Amino acid sequence: MFEQAFKNIDDILHKDAGASSELDYVEQTSWILFLKYLDDLEKDRVLSARLASRDYSHILPPQYTWETWACPKTKDGKLDHNKALSGDDLKDFVDQKLFPFLKKFKTDAESADTIEYKIGEIFSEIKNKIQSGYNLREILNIVDGMHFRSQEEKHELSHLYEGKIKNMGNAGRNGGEYYTPRPLIKTIIKVVGPKIGDKIYDGAVGSAGFLVEAFEYLKQSKDLSTKDLEILQKKTFYGKEKKSLAYIIGIMNMILHGIDAPNIIHTNTLGENLADIQEKDRYDVVLANPPFGGKERAEVQQNFPIKTGETAFLFLQHFIKILKADGKAGIVIKNTFLSNTDNASVSLRKQLLESCNLHTVLDLPGGTFTGAGVKTVILFFEKGSPTKKIWYYQLGLDRNLGKTNPLNEKDLASFVTLQKTKANSENSWSVDAADINQKTFDLSVKNPNKGGEVALRDPKDILKEMVKLDIESEGILKGILKNI
Repeated sequence: MFEQAFKNIDDILHKDAGASSELDYVEQTSWILFLKYLDDLEKDRVLSARLASRDYSHILPPQYTWETWACPKTKDGKLDHNKALSGDDLKDFVDQKLFPFLKKFKTDAESADTIEYKIGEIFSEIKNKIQSGYNLREILNIVDGMHFRSQEEKHELSHLYEGKIKNMGNAGRNGGEYYTPRPLIKTIIKVVGPKIGDKIYDGAVGSAGFLVEAFEYLKQSKDLSTKDLEILQKKTFYGKEKKSLAYIIGIMNMILHGIDAPNIIHTNTLGENLADIQEKDRYDVVLANPPFGGKERAEVQQNFPIKTGETAFLFLQHFIKILKADGKAGIVIKNTFLSNTDNASVSLRKQLLESCNLHTVLDLPGGTFTGAGVKTVILFFEKGSPTKKIWYYQLGLDRNLGKTNPLNEKDLASFVTLQKTKANSENSWSVDAADINQKTFDLSVKNPNKGGEVALRDPKDILKEMVKLDIESEGILKGILKNI
């Protein structure tokens, strides 16, 4: 129903000078979809108020409603071409009146968990990049035909929106950091096993894939009461995101999946000092795929007891700290974390093993993340008691993963089954914590059934060895020349 509409919007954006990539297409589609969603939400609320014989106070004043500026209608329900803005008139209204007005909602909202606050944050962080008011008019006409009134409509829109996020990740550049393969997310959630009443957190929320899949998982976990639904809507899912585009996409993705006012904050998670985290700030469950490879500034590192420039290692410290006692986590991290010999990596592994029960490590094959050349592992742990035994599972597939051959849930089915009992198999084994080297705390994936796997070495170590070999070669060459 909506698939062709999304394609038509992309075609229009492709010819507009202001949108240059798949990332821009998703961003610009998002703010327009959000305003159409807001219009449908208002209509539903008006109807509910009438049925309950109570008054309703509109979020938007008349001049800023969808049916006034975006798609005014004639009496027979068709677009009123006499009132509908287009060209420069439309662009000027959007840039000079609509966006500045919506931006003010952030300061006027009662609290951060209201739809009003989300409106203000979104339009404080995003700009209209569509340069042609005629192109914008075409897109508004298409979006006007989309509706968010029924669950079927929301489900289809959320499915298509997920597809757009996936395409954005496949497009490369920095789009890949917004998309974690959904089969992997679903598997992580199955193993962690959140329940209704848990507060679930992702401090690197991206497109909110972990939160929306946790929402879907919990909706299927039992017959939900009205109270359960309210808990899921308002007191279950929490996230933080640094980048504006990801923040917008994450909010839109959660809204399309049925969470009306997502508890996502636009902030740099790593800018928070770990010493300031109190019991009231903690969560029952952490699910995340933090960005890796980034280099954080010295002042950011000062917020952490273990100083390192590696973004993912700072996030891991944050996640350990922000978990409640007995809290559970499933975290994606690059596999070099298991064996790096630098002081920060060793200290962080020691902290993880001593403060948490690292019960499961899932070793993923290369190509799991489209466009990312690094190998990753999933760390499953519970906070509060030290690690006694780690169960490893090495996912071996009979095909290479890639854009045309992505990971699927069947690939992970055996892992999910065996993990329940931590059974040994050709691909799984256990390691006693007492047998782990107490100086290096090396957690490398070494499958005893396959002769082990050589851990990827740190590039710094490789460079040091190359320099050493060069010096040795130079010495040998000098000796040979002396004897000639």
